[in-house]
Amino acid sequence: MITLDQVDMALLDQLQTDASLNNQELAERVHVSPPTCLRRVKRLRDAGLIERQVAILDWNRLAPELGHGLQAVVEITLDRQGEEFQRAFEERVVRDGAVQQCYRVSPGPDFILIVQTRDMPDYLALTQRLFTSDANVRNVKTFFAVRRAKFDPRVSLGPA
Repeated sequence: MITLDQVDMALLDQLQTDASLNNQELAERVHVSPPTCLRRVKRLRDAGLIERQVAILDWNRLAPELGHGLQAVVEITLDRQGEEFQRAFEERVVRDGAVQQCYRVSPGPDFILIVQTRDMPDYLALTQRLFTSDANVRNVKTFFAVRRAKFDPRVSLGPA
């Protein structure tokens, strides 16, 4: 593990706001030289602190092309909660492209999933694939998203 200083934290903060910044722009924003910026960002990537860079798409603006689809929060309770059963369930669901996020949680259900499907028949196929065919799934509770008020993938790096 590496030790992080204020420059590292500033770089991480800027990159999670806009990862498309070029090295020159990023260096200017955190008040370091471009070579220092490049070296620091490489160090952060090599340490695994920057997992990947992605484009966050606007779901509502894509809707005219793709359809709105269904986004849902799904609570899963397993019948047997041993580590091997949880790991087996987790491994299966994370491979499915419709599962956007998967969390093991406690207390309450064992897992919370965020899923995205084209429509209700596609969601029903997902339930057959992931939940109904698994004899260890005891309960499934689904909440369909009707409006997203906030989405922010940023990690808090200090006091709010």
